[in-house]
Amino acid sequence: MRESSHLGATVTPLAGAGQRLAVGGPPLAEDVPDVGRARDAKPEAGIERTLLYVARTPDPLLCAYLKSRGWEISTARTVHEASRLVKPEAAYAGIIDLTGFAPREFAGLETILRLQQVGWIALTDDTRLTDAEVRRLIRHYCFDYVHVPVAHATLDYLVGHAFGMVSLCDLDTPAAAASQDDDEMVGTCEAMQQLFRTIRKVANTDATVFISGESGTGKELTALAIHERSARRKATFVPINCGAIPHHLLQSELFGYERGAFTGANQRKIGRVESANGGTLFLDEIGDLPLESQASLLRFLQEGKIERLGGREQIPVDVRIISATHVDLEAAMRDGRFRADLFHRLCVLRVDEPPLRARGKDIEILAHHVLHKFKQDSARRIRGFTPDAIEALYNYNWPGNVRELINRVRRAIVMAESKLISAEDLDLAHFTAQQTVTLAQAREAAERRAIEAALLRHRHRLTEAAADLGISRVTLYRLMGTHGLRDEKTFFGGDAENQAELPPDGQD
Repeated sequence: MRESSHLGATVTPLAGAGQRLAVGGPPLAEDVPDVGRARDAKPEAGIERTLLYVARTPDPLLCAYLKSRGWEISTARTVHEASRLVKPEAAYAGIIDLTGFAPREFAGLETILRLQQVGWIALTDDTRLTDAEVRRLIRHYCFDYVHVPVAHATLDYLVGHAFGMVSLCDLDTPAAAASQDDDEMVGTCEAMQQLFRTIRKVANTDATVFISGESGTGKELTALAIHERSARRKATFVPINCGAIPHHLLQSELFGYERGAFTGANQRKIGRVESANGGTLFLDEIGDLPLESQASLLRFLQEGKIERLGGREQIPVDVRIISATHVDLEAAMRDGRFRADLFHRLCVLRVDEPPLRARGKDIEILAHHVLHKFKQDSARRIRGFTPDAIEALYNYNWPGNVRELINRVRRAIVMAESKLISAEDLDLAHFTAQQTVTLAQAREAAERRAIEAALLRHRHRLTEAAADLGISRVTLYRLMGTHGLRDEKTFFGGDAENQAELPPDGQD
């Protein structure tokens, strides 16, 4: 029986890898006159060929055969095992047996299939190929796929070809990888997948975007991702933190000034708005913008023109505005600290950043990503995290979100005294099993996480989130009050149902 092989795939590596491999496939073994000689030939001396075999149940006969062919084999049964085995400076062939993984695990598998330095061959069957997600993973990330069962000699030929092609790429050193990954967004949970879908949608328009989220969730990364996927991507992306500039300087920083506008203005200065002409202006911490600057920004959004400080010329500027804040803008508008008309101008499209505590297994994936990125900071070869460290990562509430996770892992890389980072190295020892947690506390934490996840999935539309949770809308509203989850998103989510009058707490 002839094994089915498909070798005309175009492999698209992880965004930013800088390599696209168009792999033209060789014919099958029985169609190649000298394949018999190739099977009997020994690998060249001095060349170490490494192969990563990912399967729920690795085939020992296949492993034995490939070892006899000169392959150094590392087997992994989970995504996390596989990610720990891959070194950034080395090239690998890879075999991934998709038949043993459940559909819910495919999102996690994508994180290792994206690895630039691994040339993947997928093992599948007719049942798996009916799944659109499996076809997408193979099409985007694999050099080839074969149906099982497959002859060991055919697999040896295919992985040899994949390894040779990957070896031609310029693999990033750890330092280079760290510098190139600064703008990478990592996440496989449903909340992040929803965020990625939203980014793709809003990038196709030119309307203003308002990004809401807690401090440290990566709002600037989201703004940059929107810019890079928009029609303005070839122009400038100009970020400005409205909370980091003194109020008396913010007006001139935004709109610039003419020579002689004030003492010390010896020459004309172009403001941030004008310098972003044709591109995107990102106003971070817009909630800290003083009222006088709010009025000037509102006028610019209405007219599309600016006037430099000390000048009289109306200058047309074509720029897209993306703004973000962690401030409760509902309270700010109530207190008269933020203009409601400006908010509605800025919030034509809204993007909600999920907090880290609502991202489930992403916490562990992010921790490994940060470790891989910064492990060169330590003289020791840090290999991963201890079980108690993983437990603490999940138990901690992460008030500082992704920024705090990065800082804790970087500090642990430097301070760790073994090859595995412990909960104590992360300064989270008291969040391990040694801490007593009552059943009531565990239920309360699980309930809060479930409600947060449902609200994020349905963009804070209460009726849909309540239906997803299997409770009434009024019960959901009461539970949100119990867990402190009522905020401005409930009222500014663009859903008229959320603004209807709700009964007092405690009434169902």
